[in-house]
Amino acid sequence: MWNILNGTIVNVLTVAVGSGAGLLLSARIPDRYQQIILNCLGLVTITLGIDASVLVMSETARRYGEGIPTYGARLAMVTVGSLIVGAMLGTALRLHDRIEGLGCLIHSRLGASGHDARQVAMAAPQRGTNAISATESPQLAGRAPAGRFAEGFLSASVIFCVGPLTLLGCLQNGGHGNPSLLYIKSFLDGFCSMALAASLGAGVFFSVVTVLVFQGGLALAAWRFAGMLPDLSLQLMNVVGGVVLLATALMILNIKKIPVADLLPGIFLPPVVIWLVERISPGILLTGG
Repeated sequence: MWNILNGTIVNVLTVAVGSGAGLLLSARIPDRYQQIILNCLGLVTITLGIDASVLVMSETARRYGEGIPTYGARLAMVTVGSLIVGAMLGTALRLHDRIEGLGCLIHSRLGASGHDARQVAMAAPQRGTNAISATESPQLAGRAPAGRFAEGFLSASVIFCVGPLTLLGCLQNGGHGNPSLLYIKSFLDGFCSMALAASLGAGVFFSVVTVLVFQGGLALAAWRFAGMLPDLSLQLMNVVGGVVLLATALMILNIKKIPVADLLPGIFLPPVVIWLVERISPGILLTGG
């Protein structure tokens, strides 16, 4: 079992250590510098999202669709379909509310009022929970830490669990016992968690629960079903994951508060969409490239 989960366990430890260090440093960092750190993380998340979506899409289209002018459009339709259907499923299941509520529940267990914490999360304005001020809402101003905790928990959970290194690293770790990609991810996540915790608070630390469950679950699934998914499916899962990262960046930068957790089911739908398309019209996507 260690050979399947060692990368995930190391990742959990680095996030815990990094976020712990960030929490210790946060008291010494002025608010304006914390906002600068948060803006930088948002810009880096945009870069990661573009790398995982646009660049992977382009490379996949070139690899599989050589000589087929419309192949890129076919992949785009799979991506859009997976994202829309996944978002509808996530909305129906209220994933964003449930994960945000889990963050508020953890915060309440640490001493805050669970009712107040939940109210902050639901009452946050569209431009982001961090935008609440005492002048805008005196009642919410005193409860802002609960909303900040939930936002930190949710943002960190998505950033640490979505992206090419997560998916490919879990496949290699679970399917082949090779944790090298997850070790690289762990190193990066350690520094990222430090900066996130300094800006968003203790919610980032508790994202280790999400990393352990989500990433460990992927590694176990890879161990059980290794080799069953075509490479094209894995690449398009990365593409959809990149779009989710872009949505997370918009939330971090307070540009648009998108319920990113509702988009998560879309990451797992490309294999289903590709299978359905190939059943109807064989060779339209799996061209043998």
